[in-house]
Amino acid sequence: MTFDTIIRGGTVATASDTFACDVGITAGRITALGTDLGQAAEIVDAKGLLVLPGGIDSHVHISQPSGPGIVMADDFASATRSAAFGGNTMVLPFAMQQKGESLREVVKDYHKKADGQCYVDVSFHLIIADASDRVLGQELPALVNDGYTSFKVFMTYEGLALSDMEMLNVMTVARETGALVMVHAENYDAIRFLTDRLERAGKIETKYHGTSRPIAVEREATHRAISLAEIIDVPIMIVHVSNREAMEEIARAQRRGLKIYGETCPQYLVLTEKDMDGLNMEGAKYVCSPPPRDEASQVACWEGLEQGIFSLFSSDHCPFRYDDPQGKLNPKGRTSFRWVPNGIPGVETRLPILFSEGVGKGRISLNQFVALTATNHAKTYGLYPKKGTVAVGADADIAIWDPKRTETISQKLMHGGSDYTPYEGIEVTGWPVSTMVRGKFVVRDGKLVGALGAGAYVPRDKSELAKPRVA
Repeated sequence: MTFDTIIRGGTVATASDTFACDVGITAGRITALGTDLGQAAEIVDAKGLLVLPGGIDSHVHISQPSGPGIVMADDFASATRSAAFGGNTMVLPFAMQQKGESLREVVKDYHKKADGQCYVDVSFHLIIADASDRVLGQELPALVNDGYTSFKVFMTYEGLALSDMEMLNVMTVARETGALVMVHAENYDAIRFLTDRLERAGKIETKYHGTSRPIAVEREATHRAISLAEIIDVPIMIVHVSNREAMEEIARAQRRGLKIYGETCPQYLVLTEKDMDGLNMEGAKYVCSPPPRDEASQVACWEGLEQGIFSLFSSDHCPFRYDDPQGKLNPKGRTSFRWVPNGIPGVETRLPILFSEGVGKGRISLNQFVALTATNHAKTYGLYPKKGTVAVGADADIAIWDPKRTETISQKLMHGGSDYTPYEGIEVTGWPVSTMVRGKFVVRDGKLVGALGAGAYVPRDKSELAKPRVA
């Protein structure tokens, strides 16, 4: 048999196994695993390197409306380019509905933004901001059947926060259609109350962003979201968990047999609330929600990854430029932390940080790394086994890693649209050197070689993980 490509001499790792193996690729798919595979149009030498499933970052925000006068730093071209350099072969951004909008029209608009503009594959989650009878009764069920099999709801933010009744109605549609609900769990009224009180006291610097969103508002909302899901008997994913208290709510639900899943992010492993205390608005670079916590919370989030309480590790990439009147330093943002755009870039640094801090320091195994960054994402969101693993029949979405390469994360190494990285100066060991999407190199030996438009939209199946406990 002759292959298009053979990746030869590397160490292959999946979520369950690690083995020396060559990878044969034909027509964009993996068609053989073994040794002495024969001939190929191209032989890729991977001796001394790791051959891993390409990362799937299932929580990213791209080209998303962000309020009057605020512009997100990444379009689909820059975001997916950055993703590819970070060892990712697929991202799942959000198509965000705003009040009064047709969900179907929102999806069409995001396709227009993405079509022909992606270096890696994409698929869309939906954000439900307007839980009207028309949306829930007509548009949402039809979109789920069209392959948009997950949607996110917010318990905070002006114009996005849903009431408990609206949450229950959305969860009911999820149960009836087989979709998975993602929940941003923070108590909106508590945050507004604390923000107003801080501003009246003149406490407006960026460091008070964390004070306005203490652990209790996340813990309470997490508990409430789980309770609502239990009432409906529907699985949910609690996204971007930042602390022990919220994690323990998830763990308790899991021990009771509820299908409650958890996700955490790099900012909760390597940043702290002290980073928001920079002079001259430097702290704005680290403003995201939930905010970075303290060292004890970092330890807890590592425990969540190690113990399997968190099944996903995502970036929550939500990039704004720092030194920009349409970004972090917008005129209103200078007057109070309330107006600093929420979000930080991270799609390019997600994998190196977890590899170095996790695998390199013995906190997680290489197989856990693959599960947390690729395989579990594919299983959770209806992409497995086409995506998320190195197996015969799967798409040849592959990241080739140098496990011994040491780099210091710096903005000069980044390839996205933001003008800073919040992880500046962090030294990591282990670095993706080449990224292949469906058998074609997008990044090779640290250089962009793929064409804009190489990435495609991928409709998704319904996930087994989204099935309720009782049919």
